[in-house]
Amino acid sequence: MSHSADQAVLLLSCGDRSGLVSRITHFIFERGGNIVDLDEHVSDDEGVFTIRVAWELNGFTIKKEDLNEAFAPLAKEFGANWRIAYSSRRPRLAVFVSKYDHCLQDILWRHKRGELFCDIPMVISNHPDLQKLCDFYDIPFYHYEINPANKAEQEERQIAFLREQNIDTVVLARYMQILSAKFVDAYPDRIINIHHSFLPAFIGGNPYRQAYQRGVKIIGATSHYVTTELDEGPIIEQDVIRVSHRDSVKDLVRKGRDLERVVLARALKAHLEKKVMVLGKRTVVFE
Repeated sequence: MSHSADQAVLLLSCGDRSGLVSRITHFIFERGGNIVDLDEHVSDDEGVFTIRVAWELNGFTIKKEDLNEAFAPLAKEFGANWRIAYSSRRPRLAVFVSKYDHCLQDILWRHKRGELFCDIPMVISNHPDLQKLCDFYDIPFYHYEINPANKAEQEERQIAFLREQNIDTVVLARYMQILSAKFVDAYPDRIINIHHSFLPAFIGGNPYRQAYQRGVKIIGATSHYVTTELDEGPIIEQDVIRVSHRDSVKDLVRKGRDLERVVLARALKAHLEKKVMVLGKRTVVFE
């Protein structure tokens, strides 16, 4: 997505019927909008229509602050779930991490290169280990020591801090804490997690050793939105690579971590570019 010129992005889903694309594009055209990207799909199984359409705001006759109100009658007629976002607004991202550095390193590197259109005003961790990494990238690092006795209190402090800093999205870059329902409910469809794809076959500690002992032939990674159902939120991105008997446990861990950082980056990029629509327990990710 281009960020040089301001664009509006509509994400919409509703029951399928004839004329939906025509009605939506005509709404934009008759108000002076130039459509620069459009992707739509109809689910054969459920008859659900989904669309993502982006248009330039230069010359568009409706002001940003009036656009939702202007589009609402059409969306109501469709019985649609919808939202409009703007390409020029840089989302504010908070990265949560524990001790593993591979996903955090990748996010900060891509952000510095300009691949991720966002601001990262903070990294939050329950361990002090990655302070120096954040210092290198000049990103503020905040340590919240967490134990069973203070976890609820520390989460309250974290939520208050995120709100104070106007955080839009939380990324769990191998944050080894389970978020409470209160935390998850504060950021619906705005908390992104990454983990290996051995679940539910290999649960608990040392999943890679369990996988090695079973002679797995592929390993994978999954990035999804966090819900109160642990590791069962709507999936944004997944990938796999093949492994063989020649790979040691260390090889599996190394390949798995490489995959985790790439999959998380893809999921985060799609989210930041307003290309993800949540439909119940699944997502539509527009290309």
